[in-house]
Amino acid sequence: MMKKLFLWIAAFALLLTGCATPNPTPLPELTTVSTQPPPTATAFQPVLATPTIAQPTATVIPTATPRVLPERVLIITGDGLRPDAINQFDMPNVYTLMQQSMFALDAHTTLPSATLPSHASMLTGMCPEKHGVNWNDYIPANGFANGPSIFELAHNAGLRTVMVVGKEKLRQLTQPEYTDEFHYVNDRDRIVAERALPLMSTDFDLMFVHLPLVDLLGHAYGWMSPDYMTGVYRADEAIGMLLTALDEAGIRQGTLILITSDHGGHETSHGSSLLEDVSIPWILTGSSQNSGAIPRKLSTVDTAATIAYALDLSIPENWDGIPVYEAFGEPAPIRLERPCE
Repeated sequence: MMKKLFLWIAAFALLLTGCATPNPTPLPELTTVSTQPPPTATAFQPVLATPTIAQPTATVIPTATPRVLPERVLIITGDGLRPDAINQFDMPNVYTLMQQSMFALDAHTTLPSATLPSHASMLTGMCPEKHGVNWNDYIPANGFANGPSIFELAHNAGLRTVMVVGKEKLRQLTQPEYTDEFHYVNDRDRIVAERALPLMSTDFDLMFVHLPLVDLLGHAYGWMSPDYMTGVYRADEAIGMLLTALDEAGIRQGTLILITSDHGGHETSHGSSLLEDVSIPWILTGSSQNSGAIPRKLSTVDTAATIAYALDLSIPENWDGIPVYEAFGEPAPIRLERPCE
């Protein structure tokens, strides 16, 4: 009897044990998820503390997708335009354009930071010791900048080239046979732009428009003065006229537009190595594939190289500039120092 009672008690205890709630099985630890952002289709980030350089040299690895070439290029240079004037003064056309552009507000010109030598470096892609322009007045006896300039390359490739300038000395930037049309307009920016407007409806491939007023008012009244501010506004107005002409001609879509300057200025002068003198804006828009601030050091000699690359022209070996490849979706080259400094 006692044995049977013991078996009943043991069975009842076993039943209680089976009904008890077991300790929960611990969940497995979550796998750590990488915080690295996924790759995107945009090859260029507008703000980088330390830019990621894809190439150890200026050599570019061809991409699988062919780049889109612009149908034409328009270069607009505001003589004496400091980059900080774009934000401080009223330049709505330039500021709006900059939102869709690859731009640098800390690009540098060459020394001396003067109109003719700086423009020569801009259009030849070479430092002054190579292009040889060490004067800053119209002196026909001195001849022309040593080439080849971007105008020589374009003309020899069968492209139609045009220059409209507000200072006669810019005739010496390239030899006359390399410009199909050259117009010197000794007047305000609006009149210079008006001379260029009819040419927008023609089939140009490379056009250079030089606006002189900002520099003239800087010398007369001082850089960043109220009168200089007026010149900045008038330059922006002239740029707006040129952009409107492209729209009306129906060719804005296929046009690569570059807005830049030859030098800045301080007080009523320029030509020195001061940042106020050598800093220039560099704004590229149109057929470029990317937009945002350019994080690397940019020089005015990169202008000719970028235009040559955009027009699919061979870049001469003796040029010091390199294209802004990142504007076309290509890897950016390493550059620790700007050339010509």
